[in-house]
This record gives sequence, C-alpha cells and structure tokens, in this order.
Amino acid sequence: MTAVRGPYDVWAPRAQRVRLLCGDNAGGGLVEMQRGADDWWTPAEALPPMSEGPHYVDYGYVLDDDTDALPDPRSHRQPGGVHALSRRDLTTYEWQDHAWTGRQLAGSVIYELHVGTFTPGGTLDSAIERLGHLLDIGVDLVEVMPVNAFNGTHNWGYDGVGWFAVSEEYGGPDAYRRFVDACHAAGLGVVQDVVHNHLGPSGNYLPRFGPYLKDGRNTWGDLVNLDGEGSAEVRRYILDNVRMWFEDYHVDALRLDAVHALSDTSEVHLLEEMAIETAALSAHLGRPLTLIAESDLNDTTLVRPREAGGHGLDAQWSDDFHHAVHVALSGETTGYYADFEPLEALAKVCERGFFHDGTWSSFREREHGKPVDTDTMPTWRLVVANQNHDQVGNRARGDRLAEHLDDDQLACAALLTLAGPFTPMLFMGEEWAASTPFAFFTSHPEPELGTATAEGRIEEFAKMGWDPADVLDPQDPETFRASRLDWEERSTGRHAVVLDCYRRLARLRRELPQLTDPSFGHVSCSVEGRLFTMRRGDLLVVVNTGETEAVVQVGEREVLFTTPAGVRLSAGTASVPAHAGILLGPVATFP
Repeated sequence: MTAVRGPYDVWAPRAQRVRLLCGDNAGGGLVEMQRGADDWWTPAEALPPMSEGPHYVDYGYVLDDDTDALPDPRSHRQPGGVHALSRRDLTTYEWQDHAWTGRQLAGSVIYELHVGTFTPGGTLDSAIERLGHLLDIGVDLVEVMPVNAFNGTHNWGYDGVGWFAVSEEYGGPDAYRRFVDACHAAGLGVVQDVVHNHLGPSGNYLPRFGPYLKDGRNTWGDLVNLDGEGSAEVRRYILDNVRMWFEDYHVDALRLDAVHALSDTSEVHLLEEMAIETAALSAHLGRPLTLIAESDLNDTTLVRPREAGGHGLDAQWSDDFHHAVHVALSGETTGYYADFEPLEALAKVCERGFFHDGTWSSFREREHGKPVDTDTMPTWRLVVANQNHDQVGNRARGDRLAEHLDDDQLACAALLTLAGPFTPMLFMGEEWAASTPFAFFTSHPEPELGTATAEGRIEEFAKMGWDPADVLDPQDPETFRASRLDWEERSTGRHAVVLDCYRRLARLRRELPQLTDPSFGHVSCSVEGRLFTMRRGDLLVVVNTGETEAVVQVGEREVLFTTPAGVRLSAGTASVPAHAGILLGPVATFP
C-alpha cells in the first residue's frame, strides 16, 4: 500500500542535496530538505507563509549544485509545460457523481477518442457537448487516449513525461474531473489510456532523481526499471499512478498501453500486482474497476485468473480481429495483413479468439501466439475494433476505411464488430464514415526530434510496402489540423446512411441477449467462396465479401438488420448483394 507522504516529499536517491523551490505566491526562496533512510526527502523547515493571491503553490526541486529547479516527478499540474515548475492546487473539486455505481466491461461498447481532434475546441470541456451523440450509438464506455503532460502543443499522448499530470492543452485536472462527472451523469463509464512502458523523449527528468530506467530499449525508448536496483519505488510510482486515476479522477477502467514492452522478471509481474491492488480498491470503492491490456503477444495469460496462473487482468486487445475484417473487406494484403488473406482467417478469429495462436507469422518470420482456452474464457475479455488509433493513424496518410470501402462494406464492418462475440470498440468518427483522416502528429519543439520522428515513420512503413512520398510529416501543423473531426457532415449523404446503420445495431445490442452472450461455444462460422456466415446462438450474420450477388439458405427467419443495399428473402433463401450483409433471427425474435 502507499505510504503516507507529505505534499512536497520526493524520492531522490541519486541526489546528495535537495532544496524545495517555492514560487512567488508561496513566499519564494529555497527550503532545505532532509533525507530519510528510504531516500525520500522532506522539507527540513516550515515553508514560507503564503502571500495573498491564487489558491495554488508553484514549486520545484533543486538537486545538488544545480541552479534550475526540476518539476515534481508526481506533479499533478504543469501549467508552464513539462520543463517548468509544478503546481499544487489548494482548492478541492466538488464531485457530483455520488450515485454512480460503475460500468462493467461485459456487454459494453467502448468508444475511443483523442481529445485534441474529437471536437473543434480540442478540450475535455468541449468533448462533454458530444456525449449525447455517444449515447445515441449505444456507447457504454468512453476511452480517452493519453492525456498526461507532454512537451509541445499536440500529439497522440504516448510521448508523455508527466504521468500524474493532465495536459493543460486539454484543460488540466479540473476539466478532466468535469468530463468524468458529465460522463457518469450521462450513464457513461470512462476508460483512460495510460502509458507505463516508456517515457517521452523531451522533459523526462526522472533519471535525475532515481533509477527509473534501466539498460535496454523497447520500440519507443529506454526500458522502465521494474526489476533492478531501486525498482520497488519505481513500481510503487506506477501503482500509485494507477490508483490516482481510480481514486482522484473516478475513472472506471484503464487501458494499459503495449504491456508486451514491460520488461519485468520479478516473481510477481507488475501487471499481476496492478490486478491485485485494483481488485482490492474496487472492493473498497464498491464499483467495478477494469484493467484492459494492449498486447502484441496473442497470449491470454494476461487475462487468466491469478488462481489459474494468469496475471488477472480483465481484458486485452485482439488485433487479429481487426486484421481479418480489414482484409476481408478491403482486399489489402501487404505487410502483416498477408496471413489474413483467406476468409477462413475471419472465421477462425471469431471462433477461437486469435488467428495466430502458435501459427507461423510471415510478418514476424516466426511462430506467434498461443491458443485461447475457449472452454473457460468468456468472449468479452477480448476487445476488438475494425478501426482504432493505431490501425488508422499508423497508416502512411492516416486514411480511414471510409476512403476505400463503399457504404455497404462500412456497414458490414460495423455488423461484424457489433454483432460479433467480443467487446466492440469504435473509433471516433467511424460511425458516420468520417471523411477526415486521423494521422500521426507531433509538435516536438526540438528540431532534431521532429526530424528523427519523420524519418522514423518512413523507415517503419517500408515493410508495409507503402510509398515514402505518401507518409505525412507528423511535425507539419496541418497534419494535426486535418485530423479534427467534421461534425457537420454527420447528417449528409453517405455519412447519414452509415450513422443510421450504427444506430440500428446499437438498438439490437440492447434488445438481443444473443449479441452479448459471452460463450465461445455459441459461436460458429462457415465460409463458402467469399460468403461469410456466423451463428450467434439462433441469430445468423451473413456477409458477402465478393463482387457478385450470393444466395444462402437461411430457413424461416426474420431480417433484423441489413446494410444499405438491402436483401431479398424468398423460399428460405436470402439473396445478398455484393459487399452487403444481414443479421437474421428466428421468426418472432422480439416478444
């Protein structure tokens, strides 16, 4: 459990002297700090008296013989940026969600958004204005891409260095609390995307204080020290960050970024420790608290209960579903899509959870994944999407499916995602076939970082076979501006047509228990040519991915949903146009 610390205490085993710098409104000047046996430093004398003025304290730490102060490693606010003094607010936010009892993941629909491009305003307060739209399309949980403090004015959030601070660009900590309050008032849970596997390249002062990093690198930077000397406090730092989101910001779930990049040889893995503490906190708070892992391992050890030898997380992403749906509808087979070319890949994913479950991955050039225990694991533990920030934003131009597929194909993607067996996640704008891209964008103030980022993107895409000339410059401000959603287009043309499909599917998910049935045993798929059929209990999903009309035997059934092209039923058969799909139920499905 977290030890009781003073508001200005700091862990700094690498320093020989630490002084607390108080801002002008707190009397100014330096206050000596004294070292404890555990390498935590605490003020050795009373702080200067507060002057009249704002109800906050700006502060920082001067280490050894330095002249400049560094921000607090646990800072909750960085109003002047990640290189400036930290701020401690002395006022208390008045929460309004006292009646909120939480939202479980099972049966829910997640909606992923990036605060800076979700609305024209690009803030948490402006996002509140769009919550009614999310309710209209059946969303239960709003997943917010990282909001921690980063250097610059805009990026995806995965270059953060202030893990405890909410970006001032989005409105700061109280704006975040207002957002969560508003979501809970609307009946929506909040999932916060957090990054604990690396720190951003600019503004990371943690190594000055202690051994937060260790030798070695993952895809994004130096490894976080989870198992070396001094790692107990580093782990506590991360676990306290997890608790902060649940306790201080009232979120309902965390999405844990790229957990496969966590290097931890400890007897109890950090993820299992997270699960233990989160479960205990959930019992104390009396509401569900959920941990969702993004993992590239295709290994359900992450979500297997701890008593069965797993880490005990609640859910994990399954990118194999995305790849199978993408290839089935778009025909794109470059790079990691190559293995998913047969339509049978989609059938295997829906029935078995993963496609690569110990099979050869041509992209990785090795065997990949482990089988899912479909006899015991519920289907909702896998979170799937036909689009998300990675799969759209990590394309050369940030192009969405809407740029390549017709309306029926987009509706088929929605049908497979929302009527499939897993926990569906929508990506902002997909529900109305948004015409705007979602590109990878950065705003590194350091020119050398901007150049390195742009060059790295080109190298990364080489294996996908994309033209380097198509790769957008992430540092170009227009790349960011062009990624903002255009909400005005929702009610026009194809956008309104696709949005209507999402609304109808949302209604069916609420009304038909078969669509939230968590049993793998109630899912069976078949493939005939380019015709895909999936049974969910007594419901039947049919998707024609081919270029010509297909006829399928369906018996005496009622059409519950059809893509825009429609379908003809005659004498127990259904004629499904090219690219179209339908959802059928037994006659008198509804009471």
